[in-house]
Amino acid sequence: MLDSLFKVRFNWVNYLILVILTVLLFPHLSILSYIALFIAFHQFLLLFYSLGVVIPIRYLFGALMCLQFLFGPVLAYNIDIVKVQMVIPEEAYFTYVIPAVVCFIIGLHFYAGKLEGEVLHEENITRYLENNKNLPLILIGIGFLSSYMANLFSSDLAFLFYLIAGLKFIGAFMIVISSQKLKLFLLFIVYASVIISSLNVGLFHDLVIWVIFLGIIYAIKHKPSIPVRMGFIVVFIILILLLQALKQYYRTATWEKGEEAGLTTLSNVYEQNQAKGQFLQTESLRSSIIRINQGHIVTHIMKTVPAVVPFSEGEELKEILTSAILPRIIAPNKLNAGDRKLFAKYTGLHLNYTTSMGLSSIGDAYINFGVYGGWFFMFLLGLLYNLTLKKFYQYSKHYPIILIFMPLIFYFPIRPDCELQTILGHFVKSCFLIFVIFFSWRRQFYTTSSSSPMKLETVTD
Repeated sequence: MLDSLFKVRFNWVNYLILVILTVLLFPHLSILSYIALFIAFHQFLLLFYSLGVVIPIRYLFGALMCLQFLFGPVLAYNIDIVKVQMVIPEEAYFTYVIPAVVCFIIGLHFYAGKLEGEVLHEENITRYLENNKNLPLILIGIGFLSSYMANLFSSDLAFLFYLIAGLKFIGAFMIVISSQKLKLFLLFIVYASVIISSLNVGLFHDLVIWVIFLGIIYAIKHKPSIPVRMGFIVVFIILILLLQALKQYYRTATWEKGEEAGLTTLSNVYEQNQAKGQFLQTESLRSSIIRINQGHIVTHIMKTVPAVVPFSEGEELKEILTSAILPRIIAPNKLNAGDRKLFAKYTGLHLNYTTSMGLSSIGDAYINFGVYGGWFFMFLLGLLYNLTLKKFYQYSKHYPIILIFMPLIFYFPIRPDCELQTILGHFVKSCFLIFVIFFSWRRQFYTTSSSSPMKLETVTD
């Protein structure tokens, strides 16, 4: 029933060593903090060992959820400089959030088989791409055209073009996974575009997620060894921490001081702060911990609901579903992305116009259904993603290339810090977009080959 969580070749020795070291090095943590960390370690290691074998959507969900709702809050509750963030006791927070995260993970893996929807038919895909060498170029071209078109519209139309623009990354993944000579120039163009757009707006979420997926696809193609994987992950984490430390200073320079957005300003900000030694200061550490701790918003929600604002009992969820499914022309009063009024209502926090925060799926689950209902809702949400992957797995038997499109659906929902209406809106619309693409060109994507996908048992240490 939960084979993909436990019945895989997983290095339990390494896990136990990690658990023992944690207990020895940090003997004063509470039982709930230990449980939170041990669940997080399990998900982190599952993700690590899956690299090179699958597109680990389920493990990414689990790892990122644990990072921001378990690992980050453990740091926050046990490090004085950020403890002020958590406005309810540790016991109250973890007794809701730990089961909520576990229920979500169970939903993701409930009868998931051998990670159905994530295991590529590599032989079929390679053969298909050999016969359709222009497909990656077409998708990259469509993606860039849509990026330009998105700037010409507002609201739902702009969001549609924004989704279609993601096809340039799918084209890049096809270049990596195919047996053609790797076209580094095209990869450079695709990723230079997201670097430039991230620098222009001072937001780096898209860049980070698309780099993660590029690394995943590269690992599937080239099967790096464990030391190589570990090296890449360490470098990636260092770069993320550096980017996080620089981000606020870069935004100040570009948003407030009017400096031109770009690599030059980022480089200047780096040099200035390095000269001042600010990367190792307490404030830099505090900022990094805050960024991975989405739990502090949940604590504000739990402090506000139901003491100040009653449980929504599904009313807020109706608004969320309306916003996710219906276009604004049909539902003109639907919620906006990053709705500050809704956030203030349920957290008691008031954001300025430059700040955007989301209630998160765990927060919305509590707002609507309380503790026990929130657990069940998180299970259903995980199950929704699970069933979607399983459905695409069924289609992949005749359309094996469809699984390379999975990152287009899930690259936004795997971010636990976003509001549920935006997550579900992206999820619904991207699923519909892929349906339209494959329905319209079903003859071009169809293949009669029936070779089996790689087996899950090759997930190994």
